[in-house]
Amino acid sequence: MAVTVKECLELQLLEVEMLLSMFPKRGEFSLEEDAVPSIQCYLRNADGALPPQLEYRIALDVGEAKVKVELQVLLPHMYPQVAPQLFARSDALHRQQQLQLNAGLASHISSLDSGDLCVCQAVQWLKDNSLPFLDNSETSSECASKEVRVREMLHRMWIYSHHIYRQELRKKIFDCAKKLNLTGFCLTGKPGVICVEGLRENCEEFWHDIRYPNWKHISCKHVENMETEGSIDNLRLFHGFEDLQFQAHGDYGLRNDYHMDLGQFLEFLKQHQSGHIFQILFGVEGKLSD
Repeated sequence: MAVTVKECLELQLLEVEMLLSMFPKRGEFSLEEDAVPSIQCYLRNADGALPPQLEYRIALDVGEAKVKVELQVLLPHMYPQVAPQLFARSDALHRQQQLQLNAGLASHISSLDSGDLCVCQAVQWLKDNSLPFLDNSETSSECASKEVRVREMLHRMWIYSHHIYRQELRKKIFDCAKKLNLTGFCLTGKPGVICVEGLRENCEEFWHDIRYPNWKHISCKHVENMETEGSIDNLRLFHGFEDLQFQAHGDYGLRNDYHMDLGQFLEFLKQHQSGHIFQILFGVEGKLSD
């Protein structure tokens, strides 16, 4: 019998309860305060729109020196039937070491039985296997990079916000995307939509930087991954990071409460081979007017 989204979300909440008992201290386990209530609301009324994908961070102390390793978790609605999006990062790791650590983590997760909850096992794997990467000198890291050919991953994140108005916030978004060599766009107004694509660790850093400390009305609606041994530039849908300015509806002068023309936005998505994203973002199928 096919597993439903509702059953998967129930399992995700059980795993969160388990992790909270494992990491009770302040700062060890972090998730948005409305993340669990929004899923519980959906479980009470499964006819409504799907809640945002569950996302949280776990801070681990590794080794006697208690070096910080952070596991970032993004769960598709059908997890554990489909694999979670996991990314480990540490300020103590060089880029190549971080890539190798995440490649090892991904390999371990793929070896587990399909359909099983696996975030706890990912945590244990990081505790058991991070230390050699943290201890590596630059020399050993260079040797490892010659021995292991790491396939690069294009990561594409589709981010939804209730609105994006403030000039300083828009500046932060564009500056961060430029610094991390990310392509995509930012749609200003109500709703606000951001797409970034590039190396996975750069997308994750962008997501972390723009959200914290206090952007609450924002969620990552969808993530796409494509692996290649060549340049990820060949897989990009966007050539730069665009500032989308569509015809808006509302009063510009009295208050910042204007709605972007979503028909034009749908047309833009289709021009970039992404028309299917419209329904993921807004919960309705997009249709262009004649």
